[in-house]
Amino acid sequence: MTLRHVGLVVAVAIASLGAKAQQGSAELPRWLSGCWELRSGARLIEERWTNPRGGLMLGTSRTSRNDSIVEYEQVRIETRAGRVYYVASPSRQATTEFTATSLLDSIAVFENPEHDFPKKVIYRRLSSDSIVASIEGPRGGQTRTISFPYRRVSCDA
Repeated sequence: MTLRHVGLVVAVAIASLGAKAQQGSAELPRWLSGCWELRSGARLIEERWTNPRGGLMLGTSRTSRNDSIVEYEQVRIETRAGRVYYVASPSRQATTEFTATSLLDSIAVFENPEHDFPKKVIYRRLSSDSIVASIEGPRGGQTRTISFPYRRVSCDA
């Protein structure tokens, strides 16, 4: 095989990977479905996601300290016109939309460069029972990332 043929093979492989990533851009992150929690001392963060149906996943999150609710959030991951959006409605804040920039079998990245903080919402699947959610954006002139390592729990709790 000549160097020219190797270059062609590499170009075709890269184009194929790009096409697969593009095709995935309208697919919802099914692997996020279920119930997740993060416990840290007296703080408990719970997240629940429905299975995708009709181009929509519904999510809820609540944070409690001891028996008091500290914050909560309602979220949608939805498909509109071939694109995927993460629509967050946090307690005491305006609803904000983030556009999917990467949707693969182990990561979902949503961005809104116009939002103050965060500008990115990221979900990474580490295993079938473990994910890390992160929010990222500028704070004090530096990029700040806050991570939430969740473990899967029963939705019956």
